[in-house]
Amino acid sequence: MRILVAGATGYIGSRMVPELLRRGHDVVAASSSVPAPERFAWGDAVDFVRMDATDAAQVAAATAGVDAVCFLVHGLSSRSFRDRDRVAAETVRDAVDAQRVGRVVYLSGLVPEVPEDELSPHIASRLEVERILLGSTAKTLSMRAGVVIGAGSTSFEIVRQTASGLLVQPVPLWMRSRVQPIGVADVLRAIADALEGDAVGDVDVGGPDVISYPDLLALYADVAGLTRLQVPALLAPVTAVSLGAGLVSAAPYWTAAALVRSLRHDMVCRPGQPDPDKVDLTDALPLREAMQEAVLADGPGGRASGRESSDPSWVRSSWAERAVVATRLPGSMLLSSAMHVADHRLRGLRALLPGQR
Repeated sequence: MRILVAGATGYIGSRMVPELLRRGHDVVAASSSVPAPERFAWGDAVDFVRMDATDAAQVAAATAGVDAVCFLVHGLSSRSFRDRDRVAAETVRDAVDAQRVGRVVYLSGLVPEVPEDELSPHIASRLEVERILLGSTAKTLSMRAGVVIGAGSTSFEIVRQTASGLLVQPVPLWMRSRVQPIGVADVLRAIADALEGDAVGDVDVGGPDVISYPDLLALYADVAGLTRLQVPALLAPVTAVSLGAGLVSAAPYWTAAALVRSLRHDMVCRPGQPDPDKVDLTDALPLREAMQEAVLADGPGGRASGRESSDPSWVRSSWAERAVVATRLPGSMLLSSAMHVADHRLRGLRALLPGQR
């Protein structure tokens, strides 16, 4: 098949392309940035196109002649991500219909079983996009995933940087929600299988383990060989915790805040999911093994669970690793490391204030 990967230079996309090539497919790698094949080991093996998913002309050109679309376009780095994602989904849906593309697979997010008006903006946007795409004439499958475990994954990096940077971790009482992480290699396999299949509708994808978010932080610390203390935080509203996550991690503030707001509810697969009739995840990696691969894998150019040189610069930020090393250093050096972290995030916070842009 000839497959368009929309969002090919993103975290999942940059790992999805070599998986599709390995399976013998022709790949059109699309991203909103100017094509730079030299950034990727697979750059010379694909057709690179520039495609802003909200630009109808660019989307029409990118979808011409393809058999399937792997839609991996997500925006979380600005307040207006929901509007942009809606327009992108509508534009791609219209192009898919016009070009008579036969297959669409979208990587969405797990949707908690609560009233829709209680969903976080992040999850509400994912649900809106999948409904738009499911309205196309193509056989469309939405794959709902939660925390993806792999170096470079936004959700994993926020866990890593939070667990690394805080020797004492305040845990809000409301943050006892459960999550069902999945290793990145299993996500890639599931998406590729889906592109080659014909299942439609939606399906939850998750690993075999369900764990609370605080326990996920503790598991990372254990795998990484760190000693961390968790303490209950009685007064910690969602907004304050979102701000704290933005300060502690090197992720863009709005990205961290959007993901934290999703933790008010359990982010686990629905009963009977993953549906074996739509995706085979019977041999998905246990969480500890997936975490070990993510922690131990050395990028760039390694396994899917390792970092890539194309990942955003913030996931390669050295301050988190410096915080890990600092826990084993004398007090004066630990203070220096803490001051470095604080300065890094305060500069980021100033950029959010009026008149500081």
